Amino acid sequence: MHSKQFLLKVDICFSPDLLSLYDLQGRVAVIVDVLRATSTIVTALAAGVTEVFPTATLEECAALGREHGYITAAERDGIAAAGFDLGNSPFGFLDGKLPVRGRALAISTTNGTLALRRSLAAEAVVCGAFLNLKAVVDFAVAQQRDVLVVCAGWKGQFCLEDSLFGGALAERLAAQGFDITASDAALAALHLWQHAKPTWPHYLLQSAAVRRLNALEAHDDFTYCMQIDTHPDLLPLWQTDSLVRG
Repeated sequence: MHSKQFLLKVDICFSPDLLSLYDLQGRVAVIVDVLRATSTIVTALAAGVTEVFPTATLEECAALGREHGYITAAERDGIAAAGFDLGNSPFGFLDGKLPVRGRALAISTTNGTLALRRSLAAEAVVCGAFLNLKAVVDFAVAQQRDVLVVCAGWKGQFCLEDSLFGGALAERLAAQGFDITASDAALAALHLWQHAKPTWPHYLLQSAAVRRLNALEAHDDFTYCMQIDTHPDLLPLWQTDSLVRG
């Protein structure tokens, strides 16, 4: 725990490829892949999935399905991978076509699950999305530890939507007494969020991720993932080898 005389800090890693530059020890790592992995994980747990096993590879994901009967969800380059129960759309857990309540989920995505697997040295690892922003804030405040937001990005590159989430989280944590001035990355994300905030879903329409989703006719996924605090008390929390409701 931190001494009361030191302010708790918020930092942002804009790409998992930069994680080697950060010390995860003792920190809360907030993994964010707004479009769509962490939004889908929040939705899955809200729909009654018991636990989520994020995997780095399609092979691991498929094996968990075969060996344990888990639901399998996988995508690469935004497209649902062949041979799995679901892709990476949150609506797979909402449309009722596949029974999900009371079952475990194995999921592998292009960016989000890889970012999570690379962040396990942190003291606590949680998943953040706009859907559960309040839950992430409440957890960070209760933990009283420095926070590192790990943006999943796109194949190692910066992306707008995850960085905007980082700015939104920084804004709320600053209001709770966290220090964001020690990190230029946190300041940049905050300023980006404050600039985009008045019309932020519209602001993101020009982003590469949204253009990819639109090309896949998945604009409804974008609209869904832009909702703030539809699940204000739901926190995907890493415990041992899976994510559970924290």
